[in-house]
Amino acid sequence: MFEFLFKRQGGDKPAGAGGEQPEGKAAPAQSAPAASGAPTPREQQAEQLKHLNGDEETAVAFILSSDFSELRLAAAELVHSRAQLERVHTAMRNTDRRVAKLMQSRLDAIRHHEAELRRGQEALAHARALLDDQLLTPNHVAELDRQWAVVTAPELAPEFDGIRAELGKRLEAQVQLQRAMIDRLAALRQLEAAGLDAAAFGERLESLSREQAAALVAPGHASLPRALVAEFATEQARLQASLATIEQDRAALAAREAALAGWQAQPVTELKAELLRKEWQRLPALPSNGPGAQLQRRFDELLASLPQEVRKPKEPRPPEAGAAKPPKPQNKGADQHFLDRLDAMEAALQQGSLGTAAELDKSLKESKDKGMRLTPAQLDRLNHVRAELKRLSDWARWGGNVSREELIKSVEALPTQNLAMGELAKKVGSMRERWKALDSLSGAAPRSLWERFDAACTAAYAPAAAHFRHLADERHANAARGQALVEEAQAEIARLESGEADWKHVSGTVQRLRTAWSHLGAIDRKDKKRLDQLFGDALNTLQRPLEQQRKGEMAVREALIEEALALDPHDRHAVDALRHLQARWQEHARALPLERKAEQALWQRFRAACDALFAQRKEQAHAADSERRAHEAAKEALSARLEAAALEATPATAGKLLREAAAEWAAIGPVPRAHEARVEKRYHAAVAAVQHHADVARRAAGLALAGAVRDKLRLIQALENALVNPDAHTNPSDWRGRWDALLPLEGGYEPVLRQRFDAALAALEGDRSAYTRQLEANREHLMHELLRLEIAAGIDSGAEFARERLKLQVEVLQSSLKSGHKTGQKPGQGTGHDLGSGLRALLSLPALLDARTETRVEHLLTRVAKDGR
Repeated sequence: MFEFLFKRQGGDKPAGAGGEQPEGKAAPAQSAPAASGAPTPREQQAEQLKHLNGDEETAVAFILSSDFSELRLAAAELVHSRAQLERVHTAMRNTDRRVAKLMQSRLDAIRHHEAELRRGQEALAHARALLDDQLLTPNHVAELDRQWAVVTAPELAPEFDGIRAELGKRLEAQVQLQRAMIDRLAALRQLEAAGLDAAAFGERLESLSREQAAALVAPGHASLPRALVAEFATEQARLQASLATIEQDRAALAAREAALAGWQAQPVTELKAELLRKEWQRLPALPSNGPGAQLQRRFDELLASLPQEVRKPKEPRPPEAGAAKPPKPQNKGADQHFLDRLDAMEAALQQGSLGTAAELDKSLKESKDKGMRLTPAQLDRLNHVRAELKRLSDWARWGGNVSREELIKSVEALPTQNLAMGELAKKVGSMRERWKALDSLSGAAPRSLWERFDAACTAAYAPAAAHFRHLADERHANAARGQALVEEAQAEIARLESGEADWKHVSGTVQRLRTAWSHLGAIDRKDKKRLDQLFGDALNTLQRPLEQQRKGEMAVREALIEEALALDPHDRHAVDALRHLQARWQEHARALPLERKAEQALWQRFRAACDALFAQRKEQAHAADSERRAHEAAKEALSARLEAAALEATPATAGKLLREAAAEWAAIGPVPRAHEARVEKRYHAAVAAVQHHADVARRAAGLALAGAVRDKLRLIQALENALVNPDAHTNPSDWRGRWDALLPLEGGYEPVLRQRFDAALAALEGDRSAYTRQLEANREHLMHELLRLEIAAGIDSGAEFARERLKLQVEVLQSSLKSGHKTGQKPGQGTGHDLGSGLRALLSLPALLDARTETRVEHLLTRVAKDGR
């Protein structure tokens, strides 16, 4: 990623700067232009850059012909068109990474803008389709707003805003139309209770009917609720039937009022009650409201005022002897429950509810069949109501069948109209609602008509049913995918709470889940709210710690930028430090990506700091060439002195010699980069030679010391074994003589072994059993310490100790990680001082050993001696 920062372009160097030139040839060629005062090629191209004046074609030609990367980069700022960007990018891809990167970023910006335009065009096409759709719902507009919210295309915004305003007006008009429908239905329901006369009632009903007809042909009529439309049609039909009944009742009242007035004007003696009843029955039926009851009461009073006809009673049979006299029957008329049902039947007829009236008539027949006897007035009233029921039922049945035939024809014509699926479903639903309304108004339809109507509705609705099943399957599938996304988010939350989350993975998961959710599609309303809530909560739970982590990550990036700006370009290790910062930047970028804008902004600042450092170092490189050559001569002389002193180096003088040489080497300064490897190689070879001769001498001394320590250790082990074995030689003076015959030890081993020898010798002369128990008790501890020292020294312990060695290695590794270890030192590997101290502690521990353990101890002793520890 950062290779271009370290690539040295050939065009940035003066001629001959890339390598050595023979003296007397390159120098005059380079100094001639300066001496004559002619501009250099760099100055000439810089002057051309100043006169580009924003011309893109000229800038592209300049970039393709220029030999200097800084000038090419400055000219690249003038290139903006796609064709020229691709041309420059193709040419500079393998030549100038910075220019190619700039061209690629602008091409990416153009492609992103084109993608946004395509998405904006799709949103506009969707908006136009909604504008042409007759069935517009708020959900459609909300989905359009969500689709447009993720589009960044300012040039399309005015057109979209215009279409969106039209959609808003349509929605507002639909709302007004629906509210007017609700108000109109409420006014229709209250019309009957308003107490208007027949003329005002009819006029008001006609006005409401005209408003409803206008609403059904309005542009937004498809948004009207089907249930309200069907209910309005049912209520309108009922009120129109009631209006016809009112007209009939007015005519009946007028006819009966005239007849009653004529009878009342005649003398009572000329009137016959039976004839009056027959004439009264022939007149139109009376309404069941107040005026009809008053006329019936006046007629009953007229009949009561007539003189009763005297009829000769029949001779009653004499009662048998001893029989009781039968009671005289009395006609009391119907009870109150019967009269209440009769009133309800009259009210149902007045309201046009033929089904209710028929049910009440059936109950009245059942009551009468049980032996109930009615008065003549009640019987006349019942007959009148039944006659009215029959008349209205006949008219309703005839009109209903005609309307049903029209409905069947309309339904059978629906498949040929090529309607949208939603509109087709609404049409079929409204037809079925109208059929039900006819059933309530005109009674049940013949079975043949119902079967024709049901078959026609089923056939017409079949495409819509298949379409809705497909949509339902899609919604169910979308709901399943949404549930899967929610479960994935919850699983990520569980990993995050358990501390196993990878922030890069969390960031990618959040972005992927958000994108997948935006493309999820339609879901059933009952599931949409629940899934939206679950997904929103899960996403917020993921984003809160992610945002906190990103804030900390941005602070780390800012710190890296500050460190890059604080680097001294004069420091020879500045490039290494900068590379280390770049590696850390890459690690942080891979571990947790930031938001794209923040990532780009911080990266540009960091890259600018890197470029500035390299530019300054490049300027210093030209001035430092002569100084580097002087440093090269000094370092060559130092290497020669070390080579001469290598053969005479001893362990005592090698350390001082190397320290002085390292200090002098560090103080000399850098050499030319072309010769740096060779100079470093010679110096390190000379240092290695000195160190080798010193190490050989030190190793020889260490091996001699190891042999002496081994001899005394074997003597001590023989003495300890003698303590355990009663038959062994146990003369203390002999043991002291053998000890004195051995050479004294250096490196701190003498007092350690002497103390152990004296303790064993004292036990030989004193309490042997206690010391023997101590030898047995120390065996396990010695084995543990020996295994630990073998691990530290890197010595194999054998297959039989593999399990114990592995367990101890883990313990050592854990302790070293907790306490920290030196740079370049493996965890668990001790220093020379620690290993030597551990070995001396091991040698001071009295314990009984077998032959295998003694061999391991001597092997460890030899290894420590070879390493000079």
